[in-house]
Amino acid sequence: MKLLRVHIIAAKTCGGLLDGMDIWFRSPTVEPTSFEPLCLVGPNGAGKSQFLQVVAEIFQSIFHATVDKEERQEGNSHLQFEIEYLIRPKDGNQAVHVRATRLAQGKRKHGVVISKKLNGEWIECDLQAPATLTLLPLKIVGYTSGDNETLSLPFLLSRSGYADEVGRRALEEHADLEAVPDTRLMLIDYGTHLEVLVANLLLGTDDARAALLQEARQDNIHSFRCIVQLAHRVISKVPRRRQSVTARKGIQLTAELEKYLDQLRRCSTCYHHEERTDTYIFDFLVDEQTTLAFRHFWSSALDLYVAFHKLAMLNDLAIPRTTRNRFKKETQLRRFASRLPEPQDEDKVFRFERVAFNASDSKEIVDYVSLSDGEHQLVQLLGTLCMVSFPGVLFLLDEPESHFNPQWRVKFTSRLLDLPTIDGKRREKESDVSQQDCLLTTHAPFVASDTPRDRVFIFRKDLDDGKVKVKRPDIETYGTTFDSILEECFDVRPPISQIPREEIAELMESDDPGTIKMGIQRLGQSVEKVFLADRLRQVMKKDEA
Repeated sequence: MKLLRVHIIAAKTCGGLLDGMDIWFRSPTVEPTSFEPLCLVGPNGAGKSQFLQVVAEIFQSIFHATVDKEERQEGNSHLQFEIEYLIRPKDGNQAVHVRATRLAQGKRKHGVVISKKLNGEWIECDLQAPATLTLLPLKIVGYTSGDNETLSLPFLLSRSGYADEVGRRALEEHADLEAVPDTRLMLIDYGTHLEVLVANLLLGTDDARAALLQEARQDNIHSFRCIVQLAHRVISKVPRRRQSVTARKGIQLTAELEKYLDQLRRCSTCYHHEERTDTYIFDFLVDEQTTLAFRHFWSSALDLYVAFHKLAMLNDLAIPRTTRNRFKKETQLRRFASRLPEPQDEDKVFRFERVAFNASDSKEIVDYVSLSDGEHQLVQLLGTLCMVSFPGVLFLLDEPESHFNPQWRVKFTSRLLDLPTIDGKRREKESDVSQQDCLLTTHAPFVASDTPRDRVFIFRKDLDDGKVKVKRPDIETYGTTFDSILEECFDVRPPISQIPREEIAELMESDDPGTIKMGIQRLGQSVEKVFLADRLRQVMKKDEA
């Protein structure tokens, strides 16, 4: 899919900060043939993260109206919007221009309407028709490098809805007959980084593993441990099935999750089951046989990730029901400080306890926690794009390079485009990633310098009315120096820090040659230093006269 236009008519998000925003990202007459990220740039508080959140909420509303078995809850039911995108249905030869809207009619809330453009006319679609479902994205993938409640909110609500259904279905006598559908909203944050990493290193291609571990200077995964804890002090009062087919004391599992437990046991090097707490400890020493065992049960890195993540989503059941209910209520009231709390490790239903690598430059075994935050972030982000490499995906990446050093930031976009699942010269199917889209926010000039002007959008808050304004740069950003982008996108001129800037301003007003000389000696190289030297010459010439 490719986003064309997002019109936020009315949203309670951020107190109406984005109300009335209408952005055209692309022309509907030209279908992109490659992976072309859109760069949202601007200072803090300009509404970039809120915009990503609203886009996620728009699709959550669309999914809730069409595939409510997958998206069970809606975080912003009062959101009014109009969104347009191109999407190529499976086995389709041409992209379809789709428009989804929800408008209020008087005091009555109107439902979601989906239309497609045919011969220049908009044709309304039946929301439940199979043909309409082919016009929907398959995944909305949100990525945040930290505890960003703004972007995470709709995704956490989606996750809690899944966990509630698993808990309810596991109590039903005949729930084992059908798997619980996965959510279409998929959040990748620090809480999921090991799920992404292990799945990719076990079942990813050789090229993908090499791309993930290149900067971390690791050869491959050496070993890992995961723990599933179903009965302990926090969840000891979880209800049981009336006619339970298991002897479980705590959380009851569906047949799908029971199957995952059995498959992990079969793949493990060794395992232990503690009956008192119904705790499973699986240890894996990764070798060729281990990889073959995982490939027997899971066909891809994404399939394995989904298994890990569905077990991890049960961690919500370790949170008291009153807390979960409060989260849902405050989400609907748009209290943005609200966040579903993360259980302590010892209270989690599923967790990775240890992951180790073989170092590429020695025979040492390196623990994952010894890697830097930047290495964690890079592996997680690249792993996500390698794993989710099918058409019909929208990535919402909030400051994905925030923990990188300057050298990595300079190379960030090229690292994305060089991934084996994105690089057009290495992909097997040319259309797969060309049918994905990406919105990426940043506070730095690095990504903008890698992006053509028509895909860069500057967010600024208007000082008069407090609303967010969006515009394309007045300069060509692709290949432009960081100084120029800092000036254009962030109003930073000159591109030096505030303290020396203030000192230079004072020296430029000085009439004392000695003071100016001492200041020049302390300063590093910059255009402003040249101007200051010229000021010194003027002062000395004046004194001579």
